[in-house]
Amino acid sequence: MRISFISFILAVLSFQAFAQNKRVLNNPNYDRKPVRFGFTVGFNTMDFTVRNSDNFLAKLDTVNGYVINDIYSIENNSMAGFHLGPISNFRLGEYFDFRSMIDLSFGQRNMEYILTQDTIYGESPLYKHIMKIESVFLEFPNQIKYKSKRLNNFRPYILGGINPKIDLAARKKIKEEEMPKIRLKNFDLCYELGFGIDYYFPYFKFSTEIKLSVGMFDILKHDDTQYTTAIDRLNSKMVMISFHFQ
Repeated sequence: MRISFISFILAVLSFQAFAQNKRVLNNPNYDRKPVRFGFTVGFNTMDFTVRNSDNFLAKLDTVNGYVINDIYSIENNSMAGFHLGPISNFRLGEYFDFRSMIDLSFGQRNMEYILTQDTIYGESPLYKHIMKIESVFLEFPNQIKYKSKRLNNFRPYILGGINPKIDLAARKKIKEEEMPKIRLKNFDLCYELGFGIDYYFPYFKFSTEIKLSVGMFDILKHDDTQYTTAIDRLNSKMVMISFHFQ
């Protein structure tokens, strides 16, 4: 145990000594430019935060001997997607930037309803209904970026901001074979937090970044069906891994 601890200390000291070694700086005046442009590509996982209503597990109506709306559980499964768009970066100072983007994000979430259906003869087994909810977001993220001091040819940073989103797929007509299916509102406003690292090359800057985007509005269209009355609020959530080129 003691040997492992000493080895760890030596490794940390070695890393610090390596990090402090002076290297040739690529593009040393890059961060002094008042405005910079570029583009981003990356991957995302879209998700929902579901808050059940007081009507969850309630029986709403009886038709032809069948009791309707025994929703046993609601789960959502996130799916992988991708995003891309241009970047505009404005220098605010030595350690702060303002970044504005226009992104297109493509993705899908699967809403999985587990239901029971009671009859006058007793309860039937559970059955599953899956709704595939696709979204194409036109996004306008605006963020403040706080950068550390440059360390040779890389510079870590954190960021935060807001992101108005328009879901271009929310207005799409639902196909008959996809029914029943919930509908989403087409506008949302998200707050975002993330961190990343800038890497400086002789002719451009490359950045890797991970960011969490959380919706603040209830985006569910409540249509008084059994699939929406069981939900009080439905908020969007997205994790994004991005690669920036500037």
